[in-house]
Amino acid sequence: MLFIVQPLIYRAVSKDQPDSGRTTVARSHGRRLNVQTMSDGSQFIDIILFAMVAVFLGLRLRSVLGRRTGNEPPPPEARFGGRPGTPANGAAVPDAVVDLAQRRQWPAAEPERLPPSNSLAGRLAQIGAIDRRFDPQSFAQGARMAFEMIVRAFAQGDEATLRPLLSDEVYENFSAAIRARQQAGETSQSEVQRVESAEIVEAHFDGRMARIDMRFVSYQLIVVKDATGAVVEGDPSRPVRLIDLWSFARDVRSTNPNWLLVATSSHDE
Repeated sequence: MLFIVQPLIYRAVSKDQPDSGRTTVARSHGRRLNVQTMSDGSQFIDIILFAMVAVFLGLRLRSVLGRRTGNEPPPPEARFGGRPGTPANGAAVPDAVVDLAQRRQWPAAEPERLPPSNSLAGRLAQIGAIDRRFDPQSFAQGARMAFEMIVRAFAQGDEATLRPLLSDEVYENFSAAIRARQQAGETSQSEVQRVESAEIVEAHFDGRMARIDMRFVSYQLIVVKDATGAVVEGDPSRPVRLIDLWSFARDVRSTNPNWLLVATSSHDE
């Protein structure tokens, strides 16, 4: 790298015309010479410094970047099949054009495998395929809450609470039993002290109507008293372990999300 520095120019100044205030006069071999001023000397030093910095930076860039020799390794895109949109022969392709043939083809995901339809899990999966809100675990939890609510409402004769939870047939049976008890002057106390288990034991689905059977094992305190207050059924100090099999049904294509109690049976141990 070459740098051209303008040479200093000297000019003779006669004794009669001194350049006072700008020059410094010196004698050399009997001649008077005009030397550059202090400001010109500073500019000269600046030029030298800039030249040295430029040379230094040039050498640093060369050491870092190196020189292209033609033997450089290919970029990562070339080693691994090329960048999308670059043909194998190296011909340039506009960035907006993508070569679909060079895209990596991912294997298609396998379809979800449902349990066999002849199993309980398979029938529950069929219900969930139609009713996306259906979840067996959530259903079992909701059925357990409904179980306790229905038992308490029946004992208290609360038909308003029972009505939206029961099918028409079951509601009529429960309502008739409540009226018969009231006509006899009896009162009933039924308290669910603990639910030991609540599990789905069977499911049925015909494409529209879904029916799920729940098995409840609970400890209940059941007492029936006559009009005089005498206990005619149950022991107020001894809870009974009961096993109830209840069936809930719903039209899964309906906008109504409620499951209704459609059948009941129970026995004690």
